[in-house]
Amino acid sequence: MEQLETQTLPLVPMLEGVILPHMAVTVSIETDEARAAIDASKNSGGLVIMVPRVGDGYSPMGTVAKVEESGESADGNHVVLIRGLHRAEIGTGVAKGDDASWVEVQPRPDPMIPSGRANELAAEYRAIVENILELTGASRVAQFLRSLTNPGEIADTCGYSPTLSFEQKLEVLETLDVEERLETLIGWARSTLQDITLKDKIREDVAEGMEKSQREFLLRQQLEAIRKELGEEDGDVVSEYRKKAAEAGMPEAVRKEVDREIDRLERTGSQSPEQGWIRNYLDWMLEVPWDKRSEDRFDILEARAILDADHTGLDDVKDRIIEFLAVKKLRDERGIESPNGRGSGAIITLVGPPGVGKTSLGESVARAMGRKFARVSLGGIHDEAEIRGHRRTYIGSMPGRIVRALKEAGTKNPVIMLDEIDKIGSDWRGDPSSALLEVLDPAQNHSFRDHYLEVDLDLSEVLFIPTGNVSETIPGPLLDRMEVVSIDGYTEEEKVAIARDHLIARQVQRNGLREDEVEFTTDAVRKIVGDHTREAGVRNLEREIGKVLRKVATKVASGELTAPVEVGPDEVRTYLGRPRFHFEAAERTDVPGVATGLAVTGTGGDVLFVEATVMDGDEKGLTLTGQLGEVMKESGHIALSYVRSHRDELQIDPGFEKRHFHIHVPAG
Repeated sequence: MEQLETQTLPLVPMLEGVILPHMAVTVSIETDEARAAIDASKNSGGLVIMVPRVGDGYSPMGTVAKVEESGESADGNHVVLIRGLHRAEIGTGVAKGDDASWVEVQPRPDPMIPSGRANELAAEYRAIVENILELTGASRVAQFLRSLTNPGEIADTCGYSPTLSFEQKLEVLETLDVEERLETLIGWARSTLQDITLKDKIREDVAEGMEKSQREFLLRQQLEAIRKELGEEDGDVVSEYRKKAAEAGMPEAVRKEVDREIDRLERTGSQSPEQGWIRNYLDWMLEVPWDKRSEDRFDILEARAILDADHTGLDDVKDRIIEFLAVKKLRDERGIESPNGRGSGAIITLVGPPGVGKTSLGESVARAMGRKFARVSLGGIHDEAEIRGHRRTYIGSMPGRIVRALKEAGTKNPVIMLDEIDKIGSDWRGDPSSALLEVLDPAQNHSFRDHYLEVDLDLSEVLFIPTGNVSETIPGPLLDRMEVVSIDGYTEEEKVAIARDHLIARQVQRNGLREDEVEFTTDAVRKIVGDHTREAGVRNLEREIGKVLRKVATKVASGELTAPVEVGPDEVRTYLGRPRFHFEAAERTDVPGVATGLAVTGTGGDVLFVEATVMDGDEKGLTLTGQLGEVMKESGHIALSYVRSHRDELQIDPGFEKRHFHIHVPAG
């Protein structure tokens, strides 16, 4: 450090602030002591010592400065332009003849040649300060800082900083070692940079959030204005969903899930594809009848009258429906609750050949009970998701057929017919019959869970009526949960009654005729039944009646016939042609060697004729012909064995052992 000679200079007390070396500042001279010192500087070559006032005294260190200019400000105050030169240590006071205070000072300038460490610290400090200046928008000051090379001079530029306090600047003034001074300043600058960076980040985040919110608000306002102009204004969607959810009567767990999805909808932007998925889910949840039920009709006599009016025969099925109604009536009247919240419903399964009225019977049951009706066709279903629904992660997912049937019915206690349950398939896509196990179990279906809704759904109040042609193809675990009611085929008399009570009137209307324009005789209906149909149900019978009525309608429309038209056996022969079937049991059994048997077929049943002949010859034994299964072939051998073993009792000629027998079963 360069050692300069002691000087005697006028003292200018600094009541506020600190002037460091190399600073050029304008100072307002407000006290008489300071004014006298400025005036006395004329006798010291324009030099003064600027000393900060500390408490009742002065700092032991000051800055030797040169008065560059002096004058009056616009408000009349005396101001001077001061340029700091170097530090100086304050010595003893020396009295002079003017009013100024003169003191001896020992100059303490920074070294002319800085150390390598000082240069490194100066470079680090300058870099930190440049970052601060860039963040605060003072880029021009940063350019001035880059022009400085002396470490001490770079350190003393902190005197311009508005972020340093009086005490910090005083500490810088009193620190003579340049390296120590720079290390102190670097610590302060880093702290300042962190504060500015944090504040700047917070300000950017707030500004970005405000900008996004303002932009969304503006876009929503514009969207509402556009909808209003198009006449599509639908109010606040979220509020509408909350209102509907409050009125839906959902269970607590379901309501919690719906509220959670509504909150997600509120947070999701209108342009997000997720909003469509959420709204679709909420629409389904609000359309499911959680608390809507129809009142059961407990008038047993009226219910039986409705069933009898809709269907002839089927007494077993009707009795079972009436029993179900009677039990439910007694339970409701006597307040008997189901144990553990489980349902007490029945799964009444109708099994019978085609055309006997299984499907139409479901609608009659619903009408008799005063319930809504929905039908689910299960024939050919292979995918388990058809029953349980698809999960919401799939595009285009939706609930299963059970939930859709509930929505269609609009109540939680409808009659749901599961048609053709014996024709469900299973492959790599899943086994729908396994998904039906929970649906058709009265002990479990109070908490059925659809994959799309993902909440418990109470099916215990639903009356499920599955139907099928045969029970053999229904999986065992599923069949175990059902109460099977077999529907046998109709007798000839029942078919005639059904035709007169239901089929003829329906076909008359479908073919454009009036009831008073055509009349079938009982013999005509019996002839259609016996000669032109052979089935368990009445589906083909209705087709043949429709065929007759189309012929009649054609002749009435062309004027060949005038109403009323009576259709008798002769007209049936004219319109339907020669008979397709012949009842040949009487004439066939008159022939020796022909016996009758009964067979179960897909259309109900049929009569088989078993023909037997015996022949003389070298070959003995038994020949069986016809489309026979193994069991029927075995029956033929058993019959022959029985005759041989009981030959004496049956008084048969012993010579028959040498004869050959031929048993033939023609097609039924």
